[in-house]
Amino acid sequence: MSKQSRKLGLITISQAPREDVRQLFADQSPPGTDITMVGCLDGMSRAEIDAIPPLNDADSLYSRLPDNSDVKFSKAAVIERAPAALAKLRSQNMDTIVFACTGEFPPEMAAGPVVMPSRLLNGMVAGLLPQGRLGLLVPIAEQVEHLPKKRAREGLEVFADCLAPSAGPAEAAAAAERLKARQPDLVVMDCISYGPETKAAVKEVLGVPVLLAITATSRMVAEMLA
Repeated sequence: MSKQSRKLGLITISQAPREDVRQLFADQSPPGTDITMVGCLDGMSRAEIDAIPPLNDADSLYSRLPDNSDVKFSKAAVIERAPAALAKLRSQNMDTIVFACTGEFPPEMAAGPVVMPSRLLNGMVAGLLPQGRLGLLVPIAEQVEHLPKKRAREGLEVFADCLAPSAGPAEAAAAAERLKARQPDLVVMDCISYGPETKAAVKEVLGVPVLLAITATSRMVAEMLA
């Protein structure tokens, strides 16, 4: 595969551009990779986004907008708008498309060259921790009870704590201390918006392996593109 042919598409569940997300994928991708990003909520005003709140805890998604403000909205609304974003990237003949969210989505959204980070993380956790105690850091309180149930399986105890991706080092350390008290064997930072700096603050406290969703995904995608 020549450098000129490497084309990576990124879909954010909120709005493009998300320069923080694009840059982390660019850092891991082979030289010459052309990255295009679109958002499921592109073209919507903040008032329109605020008008699609989560219907319940299972419908709650978190993201950041291009102005770096935090936002919560309905997963159902994202699923409704995602096909248009996927079609836009597919029309540009991408080598790989990443749906940049760790939530679970309908299988048909992964048709073609679409990478779902949740599937990658589930595979990594299964390989690294067949049995034991898995801690999750999630971005909003609505997901603390819901997401552990989604990742639970026989032999694996799963629990979560809340940490906003926009939080500073002190808040990250406090969340890590709460998780540490529950003695996890492995921790997953279960949101694409968490960055390496936040991981560093968390890992310093925990002292166990920590998987950062965005770098775990981008490194696997880089292997696909290499």
